[in-house]
Amino acid sequence: MKITVIGAGNVGATVAQLLANQELASEIIIVDVLEGIPEGKALDMYESMPIMGSDSKIFGTNSYEMTADSDIVIQTAGLARKPGMTRDDLLVKNAEIVSSCISNAFKYSPNAYYIIVSNPLDVMTFLAAKITNLPRHKVIGMAGILDTARYRSFISMELNVAMQDIQGMILGGHGDTMVPLPRFTTVAGIPLTDLLPKEKIDAICTRAANGGGEIVKYLKTGSAYYAPAAAAVQMVESIVRDQKRILPCSVMLEGEYGVSDVVVGVPVKLGKGGMEEILELKLNDEEMASFNNSVGHVRETIDEAKKLLNM
Repeated sequence: MKITVIGAGNVGATVAQLLANQELASEIIIVDVLEGIPEGKALDMYESMPIMGSDSKIFGTNSYEMTADSDIVIQTAGLARKPGMTRDDLLVKNAEIVSSCISNAFKYSPNAYYIIVSNPLDVMTFLAAKITNLPRHKVIGMAGILDTARYRSFISMELNVAMQDIQGMILGGHGDTMVPLPRFTTVAGIPLTDLLPKEKIDAICTRAANGGGEIVKYLKTGSAYYAPAAAAVQMVESIVRDQKRILPCSVMLEGEYGVSDVVVGVPVKLGKGGMEEILELKLNDEEMASFNNSVGHVRETIDEAKKLLNM
């Protein structure tokens, strides 16, 4: 298994380190435009492998030639959010960055699975799908896994219970219009709605929707990277080890949930075939209305990106 990580920043470097620590690939390539940065970080990681007990080989480069014949490509390169900046504010610059990166990677790895992490996530995944023209099961955005992880973390904080006992689901766009689903959330099989009053659940849902912005406010000069990297690596693990995990990811819809030609977060089965199945939840009227509102926002941003890139 050969995996390429595009971007040697905080997210990309953390992704590469986690991949190597878990030995999810025999060879990991970190590619970045900054001279010396991917090479230096990769060598540092490589030198940690004897301590971690991993035989993963890690190399850094400024050239895409070394990425040839990758099985999985993870796109993390892009500008980080700054205080007061929404994910959509990143649209223009990151659309240019992602388009260039994916085009270069696809030239050398046309058969790879592509996992997109760059923001605004749903739009960047849509661009990657259109640029590569790959079937939808091969281009997948990391969104709902991160959102749901934040949601589950806040539930754990409120109830003081083990993380592993909490299961939840968040649909829709990766941003302020995401759709947490308390009705599908359980703690050791117990419905969340039996454990917390509505006002507490609403507050948790709101904090989850603003989770990335909350971290940006603290960091001031950067954005989240530990949790986003862990989410991307969970996707890789499910594919590499054919785990068939049911995880919320951003994929191109073709009629599911009554939506077509838009990338948005839905529960999917991830295995050796990439996105192997989309699960359609039976949403009630309120949930469906929230989902359609989120889809509408993503579609508007996609349309804006199309105009900017003359697609």
